[in-house]
Amino acid sequence: MWIKKIFLFCSIFIFISCAELQQVVDTLPNQTGTGIGMDSTTIANGLRQALDLGIEKQVTKLTQKDGFYNNQLVKILLPQELQKVDQTLRDIGLGSLADEGIKALNRAAEDAVKQATPIFVSAVKDITFSDAKNILLGPDNAATNYLEQRTNAALYTKFNPVIKNSFSKVGADQIWNNIITKYNSVPFVNKVNPDLTDYVTNEALKGVYKMISVEEKDIRNNISARTTTLLRQVFALQD
Repeated sequence: MWIKKIFLFCSIFIFISCAELQQVVDTLPNQTGTGIGMDSTTIANGLRQALDLGIEKQVTKLTQKDGFYNNQLVKILLPQELQKVDQTLRDIGLGSLADEGIKALNRAAEDAVKQATPIFVSAVKDITFSDAKNILLGPDNAATNYLEQRTNAALYTKFNPVIKNSFSKVGADQIWNNIITKYNSVPFVNKVNPDLTDYVTNEALKGVYKMISVEEKDIRNNISARTTTLLRQVFALQD
């Protein structure tokens, strides 16, 4: 009789232990196939939220005065063909004019990003992550790279006229007309007339993607940066 009681007790204990163990197992990611047990839609939503946060926290910094100019990660310097212009102006005592020219390029980018931020927000909303799991488990800037690859061409088309308008708005066009005129009047130099609108458009876009990637990296590596439940759930899978 006592043997039956011991057997019954052990059976109950094993049953309860198995049930508790199964509850624990059910809370773990399902390590099958390509890796993680969360549907791609949820992961994609988490990636979009990370990119949105990058725009909200990092890209908005670029729209402030000296947002580009004082940020060494994205500061717009002169294109290669204008390096000689810069040096020549400094050699003849016009260093302040050269500095003003660089600042004007960055001012135009700051103004343009301010106007174009809704374009980036819309782009993130519409993006489709075809392989969300691989992006989640990719490098620190995988989502940003995905966004750039699929939006850069379209955003350039929208961004370029904004930059052109910003050049005029912040007076960069007049500053650079003055700079080019001064430089071209120097004896024996090869005259220049670069397409600064195209150059600043590309540099501004690079700056935007760079700052979004800064926030993505922070979310991936810093748990405290995951400020929503969705971000915590999704990015916990790549820890």
